[in-house]
Amino acid sequence: MMPKKEQRALLILERLKARYPEPETHLDHQTPWELLVATVLAAQCTDERVNKVTPELFRRWPGPAELATAPQEELEEVVHSTGFFRNKAKNLIAAAGRVMSAYGGEVPRTMAELVTLPGLARKTANVVLWGGFGINEGMAVDTHVKRIAFRLGLTGSGDPVQVEKDLLPLFPEAEWGNVNHRMVWFGRHVCDARKPDCDHCEMLDICPRCGVGPAACHAACDVACASEAKAKRPRTPRKKSTK
Repeated sequence: MMPKKEQRALLILERLKARYPEPETHLDHQTPWELLVATVLAAQCTDERVNKVTPELFRRWPGPAELATAPQEELEEVVHSTGFFRNKAKNLIAAAGRVMSAYGGEVPRTMAELVTLPGLARKTANVVLWGGFGINEGMAVDTHVKRIAFRLGLTGSGDPVQVEKDLLPLFPEAEWGNVNHRMVWFGRHVCDARKPDCDHCEMLDICPRCGVGPAACHAACDVACASEAKAKRPRTPRKKSTK
């Protein structure tokens, strides 16, 4: 019998910890600011490519003070290979300017403040908070986390904001940041988007394989989700007979 969602989440965490005892981001950085820049550049781009670009970027503009006054055309040239380079360059310069003017040159340490920076949404802010400061205000949901959470039956949504809401109650708060890192690694090494290696996956016995494989797998997921929804549904008291 498939374990309930809450039990399944804890088993998943236990097995992810066994596979990745010391998870960390793939993005090279030395400071919260460098992590912020790298994370912005990583949108629709591989971490490997970002790590090739950032050394030259930080050599020319080491911090927000320098980047705030960088000519946009020069920054575009440096980040060109990461894709969407005009938008990224524009946002990074604007974010650097706001960090200098509003936060005294220091990367802010709250979600509410971080999302005021141009180019930063909730996912990026979560990455910076955890990776830069060890603060858990939420969980970063990227394509890997979204895909794996769905396949494991931890969420029925494809919307990152809703996926985050579904995942947070299932894991201890102290683990939120590392759950993201572990799922990202797991998504790259095992649960590939096109060819998940189910036969060699330690989650196989507890995974409903939502959206993967033949119709039977989809049916198993549907049954598991329906069963959990039914269990949570409040019972309507029976009316007493008047006879």
